[in-house]
Amino acid sequence: MRRDNGSTFCEFILLGLPIRPEEQGLFYALFLAMYLTTVLGNLLIILLIRLDSRLHTPMYFFLSHLALTDISFSSVTAPKLLMNMLTQSQSIPYAGCISQVYFFLFFADLDSFLLTSMAYDRYVAICHPLHYTTIMSQSVCTLLVIGSWVLSFAGALVHTVLLARLSFFLDNTLHHFFCDLSALIKLSSSDTSVNELVILIVGSLVITLPFVCILVSYGRIGATILRAPSVKGICKALSTCGSHLSVVSLYYGAIIGLYFVPSSTDTNDKDVIVAVLYTLVTPMLNPFIYSLRNRDMKGALGNMLRRGSFPV
Repeated sequence: MRRDNGSTFCEFILLGLPIRPEEQGLFYALFLAMYLTTVLGNLLIILLIRLDSRLHTPMYFFLSHLALTDISFSSVTAPKLLMNMLTQSQSIPYAGCISQVYFFLFFADLDSFLLTSMAYDRYVAICHPLHYTTIMSQSVCTLLVIGSWVLSFAGALVHTVLLARLSFFLDNTLHHFFCDLSALIKLSSSDTSVNELVILIVGSLVITLPFVCILVSYGRIGATILRAPSVKGICKALSTCGSHLSVVSLYYGAIIGLYFVPSSTDTNDKDVIVAVLYTLVTPMLNPFIYSLRNRDMKGALGNMLRRGSFPV
């Protein structure tokens, strides 16, 4: 990271959330509770899937990876936010900032790919039920997850390498509670045209294209249901797809609100608030969505609460 005059600085200043000082304690307790709920709720999902043999299916295989990703995604920003609120410190080292950008992008991209894999799984289950076990074999599921990790790694690495080459103004203040890529690019004094082009290209590959694939998958699912309409068929589709659709709506709705809805030129408060929903609220709600709307998960959780044991 270079200043325009050739000297260097070793940290950024995060202005944090647009809340009054007297409200810091209240919001600290709220965000701490949300983060702990995210970690414990998603760990519970992973534990249930691991220990209940009835959940050893492709859908829950993907769900366990999604739960792990949600824990990691929140852990990229929440601990630093909580620490800054507790200590009243606003600085983050340059290396820590770049690392935060990388892991934020990595787990955000991974979320997108895993949600797409889950949509494909639901498409095969409903549209090609007789071939489901053949198409969604263990090797195929493993390849989909490995591919998701590799593509997420590559996408995040490209952005991070290009970001590290930029120089910045003497003002190293970010109007955010974490090191957001777009905020850093706006702060840079270098030519960022390459960065912006890569954001457009990579963003299309890791966000737009998966979103289109999800829409196509559910379009085919809807067409299959309409060809043989029945109350039983609709209820089955809702029971298997409802939870996933809810998570997809939260995930992509937050992205659209954060990156595609223009904000005022005078303030970044909207971006910061939407980022809180994206990084803290959505990962926290996923366990509730899958536990409250999914019959298999509720059954596994009920077994644990009643008997304290799982079938193996």
